[in-house]
Amino acid sequence: MSYHVSEFQQKVRIKKKEELSLKEAPDSTAAGSVDSAQEAPNKLLKPKRFLRLAVAGCSHGEMDQIYETLTQWERQSGKKFDLLICTGDFQAIRNYGDLHHMKSPDKHKNLMTFYKYYNGEKVAPVLTIFIGGNHESSGFMAELPYGGWAAPNIYYMGYSSVVRFAGLRIAGLSGIYQSMDYQKGHFERPPFELGPMISAYHVKAVDVFKLKQLRSRDDSFTPNPVDIMATHDWPVGITDYGDVHGLLRIKPHFEAQIQMNTLGNPVAMDLLNDIRPKYWFSSHMHCVFRAEVPHDAPNSSLPTPEPTKFLALDKPLPGRTFLEPIDIPIEENAQMQLEYDPIWLAIMKNTDRFTKVTDKKIYLPSPASVSANERWDFRPTDEEIAEVGELFEHNFKIPENFRQTAPPHQPTDKKCCPPSLYYRNPQTMEFCQKLKIKDFNLLLCQVPGKTHFIGEAQYMIKQLATNPNEALSFKLTSTSWPALK
Repeated sequence: MSYHVSEFQQKVRIKKKEELSLKEAPDSTAAGSVDSAQEAPNKLLKPKRFLRLAVAGCSHGEMDQIYETLTQWERQSGKKFDLLICTGDFQAIRNYGDLHHMKSPDKHKNLMTFYKYYNGEKVAPVLTIFIGGNHESSGFMAELPYGGWAAPNIYYMGYSSVVRFAGLRIAGLSGIYQSMDYQKGHFERPPFELGPMISAYHVKAVDVFKLKQLRSRDDSFTPNPVDIMATHDWPVGITDYGDVHGLLRIKPHFEAQIQMNTLGNPVAMDLLNDIRPKYWFSSHMHCVFRAEVPHDAPNSSLPTPEPTKFLALDKPLPGRTFLEPIDIPIEENAQMQLEYDPIWLAIMKNTDRFTKVTDKKIYLPSPASVSANERWDFRPTDEEIAEVGELFEHNFKIPENFRQTAPPHQPTDKKCCPPSLYYRNPQTMEFCQKLKIKDFNLLLCQVPGKTHFIGEAQYMIKQLATNPNEALSFKLTSTSWPALK
């Protein structure tokens, strides 16, 4: 069964001689479209190669349905998708135990279909990257605070991060905004009490602070330092730049929040104005909304930055627009592989001093608050970026090092099972060792009073069964954990 193909046929006209663009998929809430390609002032300079991107709204674990819809689109258009970006509420549920870690009404706590990709029954047919929303497997996500493979060909962006694909810089910020938790650090991990289960998916200031370091060092604001930004909730005020009247026709209860300027995430709008991405994708509100935010150059002698094209999508239900195809121009020699972004790695290294497990406020310096000789600007220098290049031997391809930690779902499993344990994830370990930063997964494992709730990773159980003579000792007090083989 397909929820969306007939709508795709109506809304996205496939042209033989033209690339598909978001302009070709108007919606009743549209105030103008999000172009799939920049308008080239000189047709002779128009790129010949495009990234075929699909963007999804709230996934809610419906990975089978999403991939089946993409496959049908590919058959109709004759074009393969290169990348899928999912904008939260992904629900990477590995087994019934993970459902205890997802804040949601019990009637919505279902296994769905991600588990098939985790246990190896299926493989994602297109490279998929996703951010977290407010309905996630929070225990699993806490194993990968800096990002990592949730399953083969399915990559989680972590609390916040930047990756590269086909020469494009793609940034992500997981969670939704809640003022009472914003200044706190991350501390949440299984076993969860109700409060930490909720705050686990709240955006933290330390992650936004890191993303703000993406701004150009010369403060020119002219370049667009990020090509694509993904958040779950919308930037506050984004409705000022689109068809708000069309939005209120389908979501009239939004009016009070719009008038009070509380619909969405206020720090996300600050971030939008700071890093000025070319595209911004969101979901959360279960409707489609398009907008375009213009940016001014600081003075007339500089070129005007490109506007930010905003798109929010719905959830996968019959007749709802939860997927959108977009063609983005890329360089002819662009490599279709997922890579770390060296500038982001340098930012992570520069801001490692703020990595701590705490439910208290984390002090983040600013020009107004710093003492003498205290650093407040963590935008990396050329030397700091070069240092990262040496650590990674100038090879930034993200290794395909997925390993199962929690037991995969079995057909005989019962829904009334205990909560999943917390696990030491080898992806986080290897990444932190290479970058020489604090291992937040390890720090969470060492939380006093919770060390008993750590499980033996599934991949290690299999490895020991294969190599019974290999002695592997795991000590939570050690920073040296066995590397993958």
